[in-house]
Amino acid sequence: MILLVALGFGAVVFAGCVAAWTISQGETYSEQVDHTHDVEAQLSEFRLLVERAETARRGYILTGDGRYATIIDDALTRIAPVLGAIGRLTADNPRQVARVAQLRDLTLNQKLFLETTRDMVAAGRNAQALRVFRTDTSGQTVALIRAVSLDMAEEEQRLLAHRSDQQRDAVERFYFILALAGFLVILVGAASLWLILRYTKALSESERALRSLNDNLEGAVRERTRDLQRANEEIQRFAYIVSHDLRSPLVNIMGFTAELEAATGAIRELIERADATAPEIATPEARAAAVDDLPEAISFIRTSTQKMDRLINAILKLSRQGRRVLAPEALDMTRLISGIEDSLRHRIDSAGATFVIEKRLPQIVSDRTAIEQIFSNLIENALKYLSPNRPGRIVVRGRTEDGRAIFEVEDNGRGIDPRDHDRVFDLFRRSGTQDQPGEGIGLAHVRALAYRLGGVVDCRSELDRGAIFRLSLPIRYSAEQGALS
Repeated sequence: MILLVALGFGAVVFAGCVAAWTISQGETYSEQVDHTHDVEAQLSEFRLLVERAETARRGYILTGDGRYATIIDDALTRIAPVLGAIGRLTADNPRQVARVAQLRDLTLNQKLFLETTRDMVAAGRNAQALRVFRTDTSGQTVALIRAVSLDMAEEEQRLLAHRSDQQRDAVERFYFILALAGFLVILVGAASLWLILRYTKALSESERALRSLNDNLEGAVRERTRDLQRANEEIQRFAYIVSHDLRSPLVNIMGFTAELEAATGAIRELIERADATAPEIATPEARAAAVDDLPEAISFIRTSTQKMDRLINAILKLSRQGRRVLAPEALDMTRLISGIEDSLRHRIDSAGATFVIEKRLPQIVSDRTAIEQIFSNLIENALKYLSPNRPGRIVVRGRTEDGRAIFEVEDNGRGIDPRDHDRVFDLFRRSGTQDQPGEGIGLAHVRALAYRLGGVVDCRSELDRGAIFRLSLPIRYSAEQGALS
């Protein structure tokens, strides 16, 4: 299609260029015709003046009438300018230039004859003037002037005929090229129409196939969404059941650990009494077991059960959040973030940090509790990992983009290794030096809540350069978005 359009456009442009060239040639031809007519007119006037002067000379010799002298003077005055005009008009033709030079010589001779006889008659010497007239060659000179001027006129006619032939050939070429361009345009139009019809037919078939595919796809998506919802519910129930069932034996372990710890105290007391009254009763192995091994083992058990209890609580928390019914409402995000700032003011001041909300944050319709938990986790995370090498600064900003609300929480803290940008959102995964309390569930909780709200969260950071957590949410939450997420 592009090739055909280019071909048609090229044909039209070429025809236009040829038309412009033909018009230019026509204008040149018109100028040449006018030039020929001007030359012929000047030559005719020149011959007329020469012959008129010669006739007036004869009449002046025969009658002596002064009016003939006036005619001679007028002719002599006008001949030179006319001849000069002829010379200028034919200056581009060497043959015509030679003829003009010949005319100048003949005109000078004829002028001499005219002035001589005119002066004789004016002096009353008519008989002498008549004898001069009969013996001079003025008649031959006039005949030569006439012949040369006619040759010049024929030369101009020959040039005009040659130019007319060229003009006619140019017009014929123009009509041929115009016809060829018209044929090409018609051919291009027909081919383009055929291609358009073929593409339209193919497009219609593709549209029908796509419509059928979309219909099937929508059904498949709905069915898949239901399957995912059921699977998600099953996973949440499984997590709840597992964590709930793990809690019962964990409680028993913690209880018996306390019993063992109390028994260890009694055994230690017994060993001490034995050492005081009968040292030979308690062996070194028994004494080491009661004093060192048992307390150390119980301490390890207690630490492990406490960690396991925190992990189970985290799983239960995530499970409950997944089963909680979301309640969308209009949220003033500037006020909401300011409320989180107020609740964390003591920690912010203790860390010597600055908290900034840039401009006014966009308002959204979403679940208040989930949004508060997301931003609380992100801001607390930023406070937890501020750098000790510089005053802390935490900035929250927001904007709308393509129908979504984009929020960023930026800090100038320790930063995160680029290799860990995705892993920090995994459950129980942490990055960098582990000198702060936590089990690695905060960012996992943030991502889970963002998904439920139909959003996504990501991280951009470099070590010792701070971090930016970017949260993208729909401006207006809908249950369909949450289900798909």
